[in-house]
Amino acid sequence: MKPSGFRDLETHSLSVDNRAQSACETAKELEYKGEYERARQALKVYWRRIGEHPRINDLGASTAAEVLMRSGVLTGIIGSKQQIADAQETAKNLISESLAIFESGNDGKKIAEAQTELALSYWRTGEFNEARDLLEDALSQPALDTDVKAKAVLRLGIVEHQARESHKALQVLTGNAELFQRIDNPTLKGSYYSSLANVLRGLWEIEGGTDYLDRALVEYAAASYHFEQAQHRPYQAVIENNLGLLYFKIHAYEEAHEHLDRSRRLQVSLKDISSVAEVDETRACVFLRQGRVTEAERAARAAVTNQEKSGRHAPLAEALITHGRTLARLNAYELSLGAFRRAIDLFEQNGNAKRAGEAALALFQELAEHLTVVEPLEEEPQPVEARRRVAGGSGLIDEIRSFEHDTIKLALERAHGSVTNAARSLGMSYQALTYMLKTRHKDLLEQRTPARHRPRKGRRSDS
Repeated sequence: MKPSGFRDLETHSLSVDNRAQSACETAKELEYKGEYERARQALKVYWRRIGEHPRINDLGASTAAEVLMRSGVLTGIIGSKQQIADAQETAKNLISESLAIFESGNDGKKIAEAQTELALSYWRTGEFNEARDLLEDALSQPALDTDVKAKAVLRLGIVEHQARESHKALQVLTGNAELFQRIDNPTLKGSYYSSLANVLRGLWEIEGGTDYLDRALVEYAAASYHFEQAQHRPYQAVIENNLGLLYFKIHAYEEAHEHLDRSRRLQVSLKDISSVAEVDETRACVFLRQGRVTEAERAARAAVTNQEKSGRHAPLAEALITHGRTLARLNAYELSLGAFRRAIDLFEQNGNAKRAGEAALALFQELAEHLTVVEPLEEEPQPVEARRRVAGGSGLIDEIRSFEHDTIKLALERAHGSVTNAARSLGMSYQALTYMLKTRHKDLLEQRTPARHRPRKGRRSDS
């Protein structure tokens, strides 16, 4: 069955403005189902592609504003999914142009709707204060449309959660529970339960406690039901993935696989290769935790292959880290090193020094032990067989030692010179890190906090 707008567009009795309004309504219906490409097609008479300004010269002011808003919304959504450069700035410009027209006509309902849509693009670019201000302005508009109010509340909750104000987010969402019970839109209902579950899961991860966890599982189940009613397959896939991650974190691995497999089937049907890859990476992590290393490597390799096709650097780097871990567990040390190096390079190319450092730490955790096998202590000589457990000879050793050096340096910097805290962050003992500093990385000794004397016990300890 075609959306109502398509049926209207097939007639020729509508005025120019009515046809444009009908096209916008069709696009909006399809957005709520997650059919974003079809929504774009519904607007093709007025707007064909991202980066192109809509053709609105023959339209009345309010209709032109509607076309601008819908074009901006789809630019933001599709641009985010496809990682299109500057898409969010383009979306902001289109929706801001729409907002200015609505403001000139003093149309309070449409002003609120445009502000709510504009806030989402600001949120996507990490400008949380701007997004929050727009949403609060939208919610202050008189005679607010119910669906627009629901959408503004949802997005305010998301902004607070992403800004690490989880208790504020919980208050925003639970304080408006009655609103979401009244509305008929299953996509908005599902989004409410999904957002609430995400906040509860975040609080559980920070504060612990079974109450948050149990509530999160209930809310995810409710979200899944409503997204199924809405026939919104992209959101269904996200919920299944979130459930898989949550069950993974509580060590319920079989349940995790069930949900991840469902998510993967949905993403395959949507031909979303990047999302398929993200699910495969999570599946690899579950397999790895279960000790099913061969299956983990296969899933991680598939994730890397698909992320390479997608052209998205950050998810590719994450997949490479997981693949590096699986290869290390299979004793493929040189291949593992190559995967970690690519991940670090990608993070550095994208200016993400923090994740580059964390990738180096993951490399260190997986491979540093094998360097010590190649370089046994002189007073404890090892047989030749032990020395050969790392393939690749001196080149590999030099690579690992370089990363080891950089990772220890970063850990010491973050720990303000405390060897104890640096060792803890590296997942190793104080004695092991001290030995490495004194033997392999003497140049880093000056970065450690000077040891303090403890006169009563007559010995020294690290700060």
